Amino acid sequence: MKPAPRSPRMALDPAPAGPSLLRRRLLQGAAWAAGGLLPSGWAMPAPPPPRWPVRPVRLLVGFPQGSSPDEIARIVVEPLSAVLGQPVEVENRPGSGGQVAATAVARAEDDHTVGLMPSGHLTVARLMQPALGYDPLTDLQPVSLVATAPLVLCISPQLEVRGNAALRAVRTAGMAWQYGSPGAGTPFHLGMEMLKAAAGWQALHVPYPGNPQVINALLQGDVQLALLPPSLTVPHWRAAKLPAVALTSATRSALLPGVPTLAERGVRGFDFEHWYAIAAPRGLAGAHVDRLAQAVGRVLRDIRIRQRLQAQGWQATGSTPAALARRMARDVDRLRPLIERQHIRTP
Repeated sequence: MKPAPRSPRMALDPAPAGPSLLRRRLLQGAAWAAGGLLPSGWAMPAPPPPRWPVRPVRLLVGFPQGSSPDEIARIVVEPLSAVLGQPVEVENRPGSGGQVAATAVARAEDDHTVGLMPSGHLTVARLMQPALGYDPLTDLQPVSLVATAPLVLCISPQLEVRGNAALRAVRTAGMAWQYGSPGAGTPFHLGMEMLKAAAGWQALHVPYPGNPQVINALLQGDVQLALLPPSLTVPHWRAAKLPAVALTSATRSALLPGVPTLAERGVRGFDFEHWYAIAAPRGLAGAHVDRLAQAVGRVLRDIRIRQRLQAQGWQATGSTPAALARRMARDVDRLRPLIERQHIRTP
């Protein structure tokens, strides 16, 4: 008597799956599918995702060496290289306030070019510069948040008011007070204009080439107010040369212990942070974006990396691509009315 023929289901080997078994099943599945013999409920195993990266990754930074974004990038690239298994190399492309690098990332087609960009480059840049060579909302895709920082509301030491009295004084002064910033469209300008609207202030804007010049103007009494980055504020604040009134973030900062938030000072519902994130060209495969985001998150959980970023005035803040996309959309929703109402434009 002849033994009964084996059914296709019986051909599945109960031995533990390995590379050779996976290959056999794929071949079996292909053969059965071609002959219409796939058993009910049986599906071919999905092939593994393509390996990435397969060569060095370029991390474009639109500012010169020694700048704050350059320092952030150089803190994370070495451990990121170790996690990805390929070198991650910082490439400085300064020009047009960082837009040269952002445009290069948006147009990259090599699947191994990404960029570290400030918040404005990923949100409202096109609103303030309609002729921009890329659209951050359509030509770039979010990868991961990297670092966030509050802005510090500082007052000129030439004035004799501090704390809550300073907030009352600026409101009473109307347009007699001025504030400095490193230029229209920067976070320090947009943040102050948002604060003016929230607090009912009228201080006039005075642009300077950079934040160091703004600090000098504050110290000399040429302007009365400014929003400044913690990295530049802390040395003057610790030396009791520059009074720090409040932080723009929702929570206090370990860098400036004892300095309250604006909400604690009575400016309710105000929350504004400066941030940097990694973005990729729109054409980079979703699986590669997810792998890079996971690698960045792993790096930023390292206490040594967190401490190095904090020493530069930043809080390590990784995210998923979806979470970064939500943050970008929130910033656009908040800043678009201000930009359009005041016709803010950048060169």
